[in-house]
Amino acid sequence: MRFIHDNTSIYIPTDGFMSARVAYERLDSIFNEEHYRRAIELTAMSQFLVPNIVRDTVATERLYDEMLQKAMAPVGVIQQGERIIDKGDIVTPELYSLLQTYDSMTGQRSASKVDRHYYPILGQLLYVMILLASLYFFLGYFRWRIFGNTRAMVLIMALITAFVVFSYGMGDTFRSGLYMVPFTIVAILMVVFFDGRTAFFVYITEIMLCTIISNFPLEFIFVQLIAGITAITSLKNLDRRSQLVRSALFIFLAYSISYTAVEVMQVGTLEKLNTRMFGCFAINAVLISFTYILVFVLEKIFGFVSSVSLVELSDVNNPILRELSEECPGTFQHSMQVSTLASDAAHRINANVQLVRTGALYHDIGKINNPAFFTENQHGVNPHDALNPMQSARVVIGHVIDGLKRAEKAQLPDVVKDFITQHHGTGKAKYFYNTYCNAHPGEEVDEAAFTYPGPNPQTREASILMMADAVEAASRSLKEHTVENITALVNRIIDAQIAEGLHNESTISFRDVNIIKEAFVERLRTMYHVRVSYPDLKKPAEPALPADKKPEVKTEDEATATSK
Repeated sequence: MRFIHDNTSIYIPTDGFMSARVAYERLDSIFNEEHYRRAIELTAMSQFLVPNIVRDTVATERLYDEMLQKAMAPVGVIQQGERIIDKGDIVTPELYSLLQTYDSMTGQRSASKVDRHYYPILGQLLYVMILLASLYFFLGYFRWRIFGNTRAMVLIMALITAFVVFSYGMGDTFRSGLYMVPFTIVAILMVVFFDGRTAFFVYITEIMLCTIISNFPLEFIFVQLIAGITAITSLKNLDRRSQLVRSALFIFLAYSISYTAVEVMQVGTLEKLNTRMFGCFAINAVLISFTYILVFVLEKIFGFVSSVSLVELSDVNNPILRELSEECPGTFQHSMQVSTLASDAAHRINANVQLVRTGALYHDIGKINNPAFFTENQHGVNPHDALNPMQSARVVIGHVIDGLKRAEKAQLPDVVKDFITQHHGTGKAKYFYNTYCNAHPGEEVDEAAFTYPGPNPQTREASILMMADAVEAASRSLKEHTVENITALVNRIIDAQIAEGLHNESTISFRDVNIIKEAFVERLRTMYHVRVSYPDLKKPAEPALPADKKPEVKTEDEATATSK
């Protein structure tokens, strides 16, 4: 007897099948004692014995008709518009004959045996070259910093190659194994190390490369596209493990819903859904949870920094930050305030908030070497009084070099080192520069002695930190922290930096600058807001004492004598 199971026809022998009558006779022969027979008669068991296998008359008639047409038609002849074989069909001798006929026809249409063997390979090579060229054009035009970074390009190409090879192996080893491959890991890693747009383009390239081995390309592309979009939108920053678990759950739901939609569209019913596919999607989601380990491994191999590492570095119990808080408490408080200002501004212009926060905490670690030479750590004594302006400038500027040395010794990431070297850019130590110029009028001043080594900020995040550092330090010198004074201070400092060209190499825009100014003003108003003075508690007046009960008043000599 022929059965349809999971859209696949199978044959099962009918030797063990029984009709309702035969089943009743079997029971009657087994339970032949009198009390059993009476129990069977009382329960009317014959009424409960019904067939549990029902004949599908519609499918049977259709198959009979197909067999009849094949029998009536010449063997090995393919009629125009005839479907040769369908998904799940068993290859019978007749179908095999038709497939051989089709192969012979396609071979005759080909120019030669060489064309038939090599043209598909050449087409696939051209297909791969077009996809990779598109990826390179995108990175070179829109993400030129990534395109110019050798480590970044090696990481991208290594991930694409690894997943293509892995998907080919899974496709050959397991049925529906291509859907077990966690392609969305590529998108997640690109989001963690780069940005969402780069992640989407690299992910699409990966999917299109693997479409070659898919038996159902339309279904594969649609399902993987929906899963990739879900992964990118559900995981903007990976700074907690719970985020990865949540994204894996969303990706599983995206796979399941999109697959169901495609199957219902093509088949027209829910009954033919392959439950094995949902198992593949579940395995896929479990594999996605291992991305957390993969992020750590890739960080060590390629030297990139993820949000997870930035969160760990921003812990104030970190040895360097703890030393900064102990040796330079004023600088540590300054760094915390700068971190607050910069983080708020970065959030408003959609920059990397965690990167700015971490860079702000470490940008002044070089002051640990000479804490007393910086105003925020002084307590009445100023060592600069014993130095000339040029010597003082050398000490102050040196905190950038000292901070870089400490960062290298602590093996801090390069992105954190960039904040240390770029937070002053190539600006001047203006206080000592102006003091020296005023003391030596008409003399040609060596500006290099008062200039920071730089470079100038290269990213929006570094520009935000430069602005926040200067604004926070200058805000402490305001006598009155009114809205007008704070706004004038913020505009004057940031406009001066722009006029000096310190932000020319950054990707920050004038629109971003205006938003940053507004963020600084609002945050400084909150930081320096005036608290309401609490009134003192007035004690009730004591009642007047009668004349005979008033305390005796002694003279000064009497009181002295009494005390002696």
